[in-house]
Amino acid sequence: MKSYSIEDINNILNGELIGHTSQQIDGPEQLLKAKEHQITFIGSRKYVKQWADSKACAAIINDNLNLEPGENRALIKVKNADLAMAKILELFNPPAPVFEADIHPTAVVHESATIGNGCKIGANCYIGKDVQLGNGVVLYPNVCVFDETTIGDNTVIWSGTVIRERCIIGNHCIFHTNVSIGADGFGYRPSDDGRGLVKIPQIGNVIIGHYVEIGANSCVDRAKFSSTIIGDGCKIDNLVQVAHNSVMGRSCIMAGHSGLAGSVTLGDGVVIGGSASIKDHTTLHSGVTVGAGSGVVGDVAAGKTVLGYPAQDARDMLKQWVAVRRFMKSQ
Repeated sequence: MKSYSIEDINNILNGELIGHTSQQIDGPEQLLKAKEHQITFIGSRKYVKQWADSKACAAIINDNLNLEPGENRALIKVKNADLAMAKILELFNPPAPVFEADIHPTAVVHESATIGNGCKIGANCYIGKDVQLGNGVVLYPNVCVFDETTIGDNTVIWSGTVIRERCIIGNHCIFHTNVSIGADGFGYRPSDDGRGLVKIPQIGNVIIGHYVEIGANSCVDRAKFSSTIIGDGCKIDNLVQVAHNSVMGRSCIMAGHSGLAGSVTLGDGVVIGGSASIKDHTTLHSGVTVGAGSGVVGDVAAGKTVLGYPAQDARDMLKQWVAVRRFMKSQ
């Protein structure tokens, strides 16, 4: 088991060490669940009072908080406790699952596929015709990569994920379990006789940039034509839907249960809260924030924060909610 002194940890964080603990620290934990040999973090004033009830021997805290460490306890003050704690979590991160063989004997790899150096391919994976895997790609068991797909260097794909034909995946991506990339877009039109629905062929693909992370059970559909595009550095939570022909800029965030309808365009740095939905053919310009549970039905200018259903400027919506609450209380 890994363990570190408080000085070792502070050398990594370069913070201000207050107090001292003789305990060897063998892991991080939540404030009120931590044991004597664990380190925790405090990033908000609302949790300061809980330090007295915590058994943790050390805490990483924001440098704007005033707190006494106590006997045989230590604090490390940093500018951002969340980011500092990320370094500690990485320090104690357990090793990834072990591959007994680079390519498991039950994996099916087409003879035309190109496999880069240092790739790991788990049990029951399928690698189709003319697939190209870069160096250091990891496919955990039961991953399917269909024909003519390209996956960049050091991308990690967890079990159950399916990547359909002709998709292009960048370097250093992470796809969690049961991600779907390149399924048909949801395209139907009423038939001429009005008695059924006609499926619109979806002949495009999906292009995903570098350093993209996609959470479990999320779906990115292929385009009707051209490409559905996820820009570099985007982070997508679990159970998120990105529909056909949508385009996400760089470093966008989509929280769980949110969704983009067809042909939505996001600028750079757009943040979409949980369970929010964006209407088709809508543009959210760079820096937009969409509050959780909101429904966006029109274009949003750069830097705006919108909230509600239908979504409006957050300040206006909050004023409406206050007015409605006052009205209800007056009845």
